[in-house]
Amino acid sequence: MALEENDSSPSCVKGKGKARHPEPSEHTPLLLNHNDVAPSRTRPLDEEDLFDHESSSDARRGLWSKLTFVFLASLSFCIIMFLLLALLAYSYAARLSDISPEDVLENALVIQGPYRVNVLNVTADGGIWIQVQARVGIDAGSIMGVNTDDDEGTFNDIWKSLGRLGVKLLDRVTVDISATNVFSQRQTLLCTANSPSFELPLTANPPYDDSWLSPISLPLFVAPTQNASDVNQFVHDSWHAGAALVHASIPSMVISGGSMKKGGWRHMLKLQRVGIQADLSMKPILIVPPIPGLPTPGNGVPLPSVSQLVTLRSFGVESESKNVTVHALATLINPVPSIVDLTAPSIPFSVSLPGEDNSIVPVASVHTDPFTLTHPNITLVISGSIIPLPPRASTTISSFVSRYLSLEPNPISVTCPLFPSLVLDTEFPPPDLKPQILRDVTIRDMKIKPSSTGGSFLASGTVFARVVLPKGMDLTLDVTRVFPDVLVFDGEVPQLAPPLFPGQKPEDELPDPLPEGAFGHIRPEDWLEATSVQVGSEEGQGSIFFVTADMVDVALEVLPGRQKQFSNFVSKVIFGTHGALAGLQGTTDVGVHILGLPFSDHEGTTEGIDLLGLPFQGSVHVGKKALLL
Repeated sequence: MALEENDSSPSCVKGKGKARHPEPSEHTPLLLNHNDVAPSRTRPLDEEDLFDHESSSDARRGLWSKLTFVFLASLSFCIIMFLLLALLAYSYAARLSDISPEDVLENALVIQGPYRVNVLNVTADGGIWIQVQARVGIDAGSIMGVNTDDDEGTFNDIWKSLGRLGVKLLDRVTVDISATNVFSQRQTLLCTANSPSFELPLTANPPYDDSWLSPISLPLFVAPTQNASDVNQFVHDSWHAGAALVHASIPSMVISGGSMKKGGWRHMLKLQRVGIQADLSMKPILIVPPIPGLPTPGNGVPLPSVSQLVTLRSFGVESESKNVTVHALATLINPVPSIVDLTAPSIPFSVSLPGEDNSIVPVASVHTDPFTLTHPNITLVISGSIIPLPPRASTTISSFVSRYLSLEPNPISVTCPLFPSLVLDTEFPPPDLKPQILRDVTIRDMKIKPSSTGGSFLASGTVFARVVLPKGMDLTLDVTRVFPDVLVFDGEVPQLAPPLFPGQKPEDELPDPLPEGAFGHIRPEDWLEATSVQVGSEEGQGSIFFVTADMVDVALEVLPGRQKQFSNFVSKVIFGTHGALAGLQGTTDVGVHILGLPFSDHEGTTEGIDLLGLPFQGSVHVGKKALLL
């Protein structure tokens, strides 16, 4: 019975189904013997194992097929997009390569302004640093042909939209320009301009107004030509034409994509141009505006003189211990368009007078205060001093002062150390009214006696006058000598009597015709020594001095045909109760030293200047004791 039970146990059943492992029990070892597991590795696969294996392989093959399809589809898409982008980039690059700088200037670059120009600095060699502020933009869509036009088909619309997207992604370009030479129409160099790299924003489909323009502030270094004749010719041509027409030459220009402050793929886009010639004659960069008070420029109208542009409002000089200071207030007609707001620093310049033998004598070094452009006139506050004058320049100064006091304009030359070759020839205007320098002229203690030879008379006395300088001339004078040339009248000088000796007259020449009532002529043979004392000032006047000069035995000539008038005057003196009144009219030369005026000759002595032909009018009372007959 026991044997039969063992034979019928599951472990002994063979050939019926799949062999199964016996159920584990408490007698099952934890580690199987090698001999016990070996047979399971070499056991052949049955049908179920084969079916599971084939199902797993089919799943893997399906997954690989899907992955391969996705990869190939993605790769194909990328290749197609790359080819499209490459084709798009090539097409637009081809368009850009055909665009000339002139096309950009004419059709794409839009500049509004400049609306402010600041002069930052002026260098010793004449260069000028300026800051230009304007609004600027580039209509990249117009030159690339991607702006929205009429309906050109779906494909063209998509093509242009991609181009506009590229412009938007690029956003801006960085421009690096080499030194730019600016020429006139006559091909003469006017200036050279340098600027650092700057950015220009790009736009496609800009609106019709100027809201799409971006502000730009650009520093420029401008080196103007030192050829004054070329500048003068350019100014004349611009005035005749009514516009400033120039030609710009740019040796090299590099345009890089993107901002100069950021890197990235945009900087890989570069475009270089060399030998750029921008002729701006078709579109003038500066239209000369109409100027109030002057003829309209253009149509061959001649250029106004400097004296027509500048008005001297006030002028003054003042003596100091070691120099003479100069100050003035002038207005200048503003020729610059009102859109330009310029602030200029102090500008130095020198003033020269014409000397002997067509020479030029520098006399003053002055400068302007910083000023801004105002319309219609610019106000200039000018100050400076008289510079050390060369020897024997007193004649030049004397002529200038004498012409000024005689209401005659003085020719002057103005130069600027920053532009030494530029010389402006103009006129220094005289005062509106002729100043009365010599006042209260008389001869104190006058004596008249016959000459030792007989037939003529001699006059003696002390010449007295009050010297009143015009308003603004606060000078300290030392009057050292006078040279009077006087007509003597019987009674007061007639009110309608014209001034005597207008202009320069030869020596011993009398006025023709002789004034009514004049009978005598006093003119010493040489200068009379004089002394002066400065006295208080008066409102609206300059410095005031009392001047005296002793006159001893100076010939009193009886005028031709006026012997009767002389006899009548002598009779009034002799037989009158209180003597007679004699009128005096004439001119005098006055020699002065000016405190602080840097005049010195080779020996180091101070020179003086002579004020020539100063007119005067006065009177003298002649009593009986004055006649020594």
